[in-house]
Amino acid sequence: MPGSDDRLPVLDHLRRHVGSEAWPDERTHMRYPTAISQTLGFTITAVEAGVASVRVDADATRHGNQQGTVHGGFLVELADAAIGTAHSTLMRPGESFTTIDLRVAFLRPVWHDTLLATARPEHPGRTISHYVCEIVRTSDNKPVATVTSTVMTLRGTAAEGR
Repeated sequence: MPGSDDRLPVLDHLRRHVGSEAWPDERTHMRYPTAISQTLGFTITAVEAGVASVRVDADATRHGNQQGTVHGGFLVELADAAIGTAHSTLMRPGESFTTIDLRVAFLRPVWHDTLLATARPEHPGRTISHYVCEIVRTSDNKPVATVTSTVMTLRGTAAEGR
């Protein structure tokens, strides 16, 4: 395993990945691709410092609830992935983070569509940052949900093992 000196900053690592189906051989101190994103079919489509977009092909036959639409929990996980990716671009070695609050407003249903979740900081802070994420249906560019999140950056012993 390469030492932390050999690892790329998260933002550089993710920039090399965007637009490519294969992950580069380089490593960063965070885990990419994440296991949950691979399981759910999420793809990072754009990334900048503190900002990220994540795409998924959603289908109620696979991601549905009892009403026959895409499950709200699936939408929340998509937003959380975009927010986590956005915040991870700001992390240095020895730092990690955790979500301490997540709120969602569902705006319209999804049956089958490509969804794009774009997260950006509403109020970035040294320890506590607030993000907003909008999920849109790409077929008509209409918003599906708006998610806000509070993220806490962890340092030192609080970040160990995360």
